[in-house]
Amino acid sequence: MSQFNKNGSTFHRVPTPGKATILSIGKAFPRQVVPQDCLVEGYVRDTKCVDQAIKEKLERLCKTTTVKTRYTVMSKEILDKYPELTTEGSATIKQRLEIANPAVVEMAKEASLACIKEWGRAVEDITHIVYVSSSEIRLPGGDLYLAAELGLKSDVGRVMLYFLGCYGGVTGLRVAKDIAENNPGSRVLLTTSETTILGFRPPNKARPYDLVGAALFGDGAAAVIIGADPISGKESPFLELNYAVQQFLPGTNNVIDGRLSEEGINFRLGRDLPQKIEDNIEAFCKKLMAKAGLGDFNDLFWAVHPGGPAILNRLESTLRLKEGKLECSRRTLMDFGNVSSNTIFYVMEYMREELKRDGAEEWGLALAFGPGITFEGILIRSL
Repeated sequence: MSQFNKNGSTFHRVPTPGKATILSIGKAFPRQVVPQDCLVEGYVRDTKCVDQAIKEKLERLCKTTTVKTRYTVMSKEILDKYPELTTEGSATIKQRLEIANPAVVEMAKEASLACIKEWGRAVEDITHIVYVSSSEIRLPGGDLYLAAELGLKSDVGRVMLYFLGCYGGVTGLRVAKDIAENNPGSRVLLTTSETTILGFRPPNKARPYDLVGAALFGDGAAAVIIGADPISGKESPFLELNYAVQQFLPGTNNVIDGRLSEEGINFRLGRDLPQKIEDNIEAFCKKLMAKAGLGDFNDLFWAVHPGGPAILNRLESTLRLKEGKLECSRRTLMDFGNVSSNTIFYVMEYMREELKRDGAEEWGLALAFGPGITFEGILIRSL
């Protein structure tokens, strides 16, 4: 259904009763800005790397990622205080968590406050909080610290989602959707926050993926408020979360492998990841589209987590998408890098502006991929 203004020039669609919607969005970043052109010299200097071959490989990777700008918690002040972070083999998990734990909550707080301000209602109206991070480890978790920092009610319902990696933001949307639709009147604050502090280390030829991480990943936070049956005149929904699916690919659990050790977190990424996604993405998308009777991939708008340019290129080619369909994902990758669970919300924020144009699509898909290999997808509807 659509409602037109009196002049007939603009319209908004009516949310489906009982379906969860995104009511507002916010983001936050650390103060350190890293232009990609400066990354190599800074990384080589900070890690005291003298291997010219490693430097040249990192230069090539920085060009292929398409990233132009990123933000990072890491700073000269941190390295001066914790010089052992750049020493190969140092047991530094304690130091890393001393940095990461407060940093992710601070970014989450800033993103949440921006989101609540846009929403326009009182913080006391938040009934649930879903907190997503692969960057902190402690009990109690960041969900409690964030709730306290924001002044949420002590009986706010809290959910903590740890170590999901790049698909965590869409998982958070699925969980928040279920909460909102099964608790009438509820308003769910979903916050994601990530830093690369746990994985920062000097380069080593035995760990080639470290260089990929250095060239691709960034830090930041995001927040959205989710609720069903938005209040007319008080809330401004812009996306409906219509139908959600999670699926893992059997036998692929080692393709994306992350292990926590005394030195931090170590990642290994299989070269066959883009191919695995290519082999399975069409059937996964059709499963989501069938709920709305949709058949043509190019009739949709696409909010895809930009894990890297190779994944976006494979998806675009496999689904035979028209040029520009993944523009919001490519722009996000360029402006922020891969910020793990947060990144899908940066894509959605760009998409919100894109969907205001005349003739914009009504239906779309939000997609993310991560360890498992796990696919997360939501059939979304522009309002």
